[in-house]
Amino acid sequence: MKSAVETLNPTRVKLTVEVPFEELKPSLDAAYQKIGKQISVPGFRRGKVPAMVIDQRVGREAVVGEAVNDALPKFYIQALQDNDLSPLSQPELDLDEFEDGTDLSFTAELDVRPTITLPDYEGIEVEVDDIEVDDDAVDEQLELLRERFGSLIPVERAAADGDFVTIDLSAAKDGEPIEEAQATGMSYQVGRGTLLEGLDEVLEGMSAEDEKTFPSTLVGGEFKDQSVDVTVKVTAVKEQELPDLDDEFAESASEFDTLDELKADVRDRLTRGARIEQAGAARDAALEKLLTLVEIPLPDAAVSGELQSRRDSIDQQLAYAGITKADYLESEGQTEEEFAEELDKRVREAMAAQFLLDDIAVAESLSVEEAELTQHLLRRAQQSGQTPEQYVQHMVEHNHIPEMIAEVRRGKALAHIVESATVRDSSGNVVELRTLQPDGTYADPAELAAATEAEAADPEAQDAAPDEATRRPVDAAADF
Repeated sequence: MKSAVETLNPTRVKLTVEVPFEELKPSLDAAYQKIGKQISVPGFRRGKVPAMVIDQRVGREAVVGEAVNDALPKFYIQALQDNDLSPLSQPELDLDEFEDGTDLSFTAELDVRPTITLPDYEGIEVEVDDIEVDDDAVDEQLELLRERFGSLIPVERAAADGDFVTIDLSAAKDGEPIEEAQATGMSYQVGRGTLLEGLDEVLEGMSAEDEKTFPSTLVGGEFKDQSVDVTVKVTAVKEQELPDLDDEFAESASEFDTLDELKADVRDRLTRGARIEQAGAARDAALEKLLTLVEIPLPDAAVSGELQSRRDSIDQQLAYAGITKADYLESEGQTEEEFAEELDKRVREAMAAQFLLDDIAVAESLSVEEAELTQHLLRRAQQSGQTPEQYVQHMVEHNHIPEMIAEVRRGKALAHIVESATVRDSSGNVVELRTLQPDGTYADPAELAAATEAEAADPEAQDAAPDEATRRPVDAAADF
């Protein structure tokens, strides 16, 4: 078999294949066997009909046609392998006129992965925001903790902003009660703004046993987005009493004996969380910077397919949440055109990042260990709300495991880029990411180096090692 490749554009090629007739013999034999099992000829057992008799009964042309249909995909795949092509689309096949006994010739046009000239990605420089944990952030966390340990005290006065009320709600449309819009004994904090439009304004000033009717719009159910009359009755008003912020509170609400120790711990936790966010920002900035250093052509068909897939996914999510596309766009402050433009931009950036990281993974000889894939699948299962068994079964049945492996490799490629980058904050300080742990603390460099050396020297330890993407925050960067 001979094959040649003609480049039509950076992401599309034309493959020309010529196959000597002799190489069709295995497919011809298979065609005779297949047809021989399908026909019944007196004097011959099914499946034992001679080729000459089959030619007489069904025609040699039918046998050759069956052989070509069987052989064509095999020769196409072989041609892809011979020319080191990575297809991104189904081929447009064109079979030349073929006569029995002559060579088989066909062409195939297909989208392929672009050839990328990798930029110098070692030691790129990026900037991230400073880590800022001010007193207000600490006070906010302490206030949330106070609320968790607060008490609700019944009061005999009108409800005010921040009070908790027990209410009964009912809605009616044109005087007819809406059965699905009834609730009794509901606890609600005035001013929270999480129920019905206009409810908070009505509740302020109402006392126990007061009842009011006001117009509002339902957000779900049969009467979604329709104006209805809502009646609210207050059955109780309670004031939240918060504990004093002192050493006694610190001792009862935490493992610490003093308020100063509790504040220090809160500040430390906020700082560790900010480090993780900063690592994510560094990862995003490094990838964004890298994408500006290289031109990556994208196949139109692949972009169109991914765009349609994203649109379908968004439509399904909105339908599941009971939100119309118009309401979603309004909440995002976007027009349909702006939404489409942003989605197109995100799809193109993600696809370019995939191609780039795949090539970097090859250049760095990055592989995926079984333990790394397992941890990635477990994390994905948790995100999807499925059990690990259910998620893995779905991935296997739909042949998505190769995609999962590719995701892990890309994450490792991006981690390599970030860890070799020079990352500075807005103040010019170097941001240390290599020793950053998933909890936001820093590992001791000497201990980390010793552990890495021990792991490299012990194959069993490598098999049991946690996923790189869970060990270092920068590795968990990307699910591309």
